[in-house]
Amino acid sequence: MKLKKLALGLGLLAALGLALAYVYRAPLSLAIASRVATAHLAADPLRELPDGLHVGLCGAGSPFSDDKRGGPCTLVIAGPHAFVFDAGNTSVRNLGRFGLAHGRIEAIFLTHFHSDHLDGLGELLLQRWVSTGNAKPAPVYGPEGVQDVVDGLRQAYRADSGYRIAHHGEATLPPGGFGGEARAFTVPQNGPLVLLKEGDLEIAAFAVDHAPVHPAVGYRIRYKDRSVVISGDTKKSAAVTREARGVDLLVHEALAAPMVGLIGEAAAKAGRPNVKKLMADIVDYHSSPEQAAEVARDAQVRYLLLNHIAPPLPLPGMEAAFLGRAGEIYTGPLRVGIDGDLVSLPASSPEIRHQRRF
Repeated sequence: MKLKKLALGLGLLAALGLALAYVYRAPLSLAIASRVATAHLAADPLRELPDGLHVGLCGAGSPFSDDKRGGPCTLVIAGPHAFVFDAGNTSVRNLGRFGLAHGRIEAIFLTHFHSDHLDGLGELLLQRWVSTGNAKPAPVYGPEGVQDVVDGLRQAYRADSGYRIAHHGEATLPPGGFGGEARAFTVPQNGPLVLLKEGDLEIAAFAVDHAPVHPAVGYRIRYKDRSVVISGDTKKSAAVTREARGVDLLVHEALAAPMVGLIGEAAAKAGRPNVKKLMADIVDYHSSPEQAAEVARDAQVRYLLLNHIAPPLPLPGMEAAFLGRAGEIYTGPLRVGIDGDLVSLPASSPEIRHQRRF
């Protein structure tokens, strides 16, 4: 009897607690939200990473709509430095999900000027400015033509920047920090061009074959004793093999032609000949997963991370179909990239760590 009374009393207390929580749900939720916001703004999880190179996919996809992969974007943390390579449509959101304060970005590097590689650039430049009140614009490195891109975005965002300065004041948003500073370069056909060299850090660009898109480049990043190559969009390229020789990590684009062909066939049946033609055309200036594996094998890289994944892989089993024979060709660690992937290369260590950040 006593146990029944105790149980009844505890039940009543629980019910009362739930009732009070419901009545005061608004102030309680605001109190929790305040604590979460403070913790989020104070946190900098990327600074907790060990010294070394860290490569995150803030966009592992292509122009295809893909719930798991946004437009091309790669985050590189090199010791205390933070860089972004390409700026597709989910760049700002996914960089935030990595825990990066956008104001920390020291420079942005573009591989070429297809829209899917830069349609998030305007917002990224804006967030870099407003989130930290940077007094200087972000350097934007790219092949010849990058000046037009940066100038066009400055013009498109000019009214917006004026509103913000008028509203918040120049002390909060220094006018000189708005937009980007274009840094155009021309790479030789037979070797890399060093763009940035500072202490233990070196970033170089090299030409790749994405014809008729020209110029198009890939990048090689070295920090202390660790290294990574980002292929950019390219056919199978001897230049990528050359620059990736012996690197710890190769981030290489991949398109599965048979799967793209299925989309073309479906488009033909649906009476959409333009889409069928597009699907036929895009195959000839990208690399297949097997070709990316051949590059990784021949260059003797230690880890292959595929990005710019085309087409999307929404169903179970599609990843195996996408890879084809790639896993037989390259027998090292191989991953089909997805937004939130982070590969860490700690300095003074042979270790390669993969983790999911979101």
